Amino acid sequence: MGVDYYNVLQVDRNASDDDLKKAYRKLAMKWHPDKNPNNKKDAEAKFKQISEAYEVLSDPQKKAVYDQYGEEGLKGNVPPPDAGGATYFSTGDGPTSFRFNPRNADDIFAEFFGFSRPFGGGGGGGGGTRFSSSMFGDNIFASFGEGVGGGGAGGMHHGGARKAAPIENKLPCSLEDLYKGTTKKMKISREIADVSGKTMPVEEILTIDVKPGWKKGTRITFPEKGNEQPGVTPADLVFIIDEKPHPVFTREGNDLIVKQKISLVEALTGCTVNLTTLDGRRLTIPITSVIHPDYEEVVPKEGMPLQKDQTKRGNLRIKFNIKFPTRLTSEQKTGVKKLLG
Repeated sequence: MGVDYYNVLQVDRNASDDDLKKAYRKLAMKWHPDKNPNNKKDAEAKFKQISEAYEVLSDPQKKAVYDQYGEEGLKGNVPPPDAGGATYFSTGDGPTSFRFNPRNADDIFAEFFGFSRPFGGGGGGGGGTRFSSSMFGDNIFASFGEGVGGGGAGGMHHGGARKAAPIENKLPCSLEDLYKGTTKKMKISREIADVSGKTMPVEEILTIDVKPGWKKGTRITFPEKGNEQPGVTPADLVFIIDEKPHPVFTREGNDLIVKQKISLVEALTGCTVNLTTLDGRRLTIPITSVIHPDYEEVVPKEGMPLQKDQTKRGNLRIKFNIKFPTRLTSEQKTGVKKLLG
């Protein structure tokens, strides 16, 4: 029978591209060998099978061959799919046959997420460089680096080479950037080594796609983008999202907070709050309730986009600073007592 790739990804045969991506994202993160240090051998086998299933089912031509001939047919010599496309299959012994050779599971993971080692890599020092990006929970691993250098000794990595310590920089973003999303381009300078071990300076432009809803502390990693030097695996470059102060709004989780100054008369009789949102819309919010010092007006779905589901948003919460009069005349006091007494 061969392997049931649909069962491996836990999807049905009519699964859409989005279904396949969601399934792969969930399972690849769950079974990544770095996340399963106590069960690494089994995790590696499972991770490889998940990657192979996703590679086949997400490619229309490979999927067509698999659906018709199964795993054995896919990996043996089979007639070409009707769609043609020998670029997806290596040629077999005959001029009209194809053979599927699974790609490296780490390469598929890195291509999908943008990084290959999301759950660790060793500490230490030295420089570093190569490219990659990804996402796991609140950790987004993507691209990065500016003026990167070396560090101290680190953990073992790839054939016994020391892994240089990560190089971390803050990436300041406005609240508008984190609300709408934006693209940041970072220029880095680093040393790369040739086959003889001689180093030379190079400059690169790295691109970071800031997604709507990202939070302060979100990490964007370019693996091994530090300086290259003999015997040391280059350091990862890590950008950490930092939120710039905003003149109107503050952020609490997925909610936006705004403070509004009003008079005591407005607090008692009602008022209208006019705001410009982070994407430039005008909001007019009538307040008809009596506003006490702890009162909070909540406007649903006018907060920040949710990082994991950008179709959903937090709330806008309006807090009030009530300005009390510093003095009242005796006539005013009498009038207030008549009104409120």
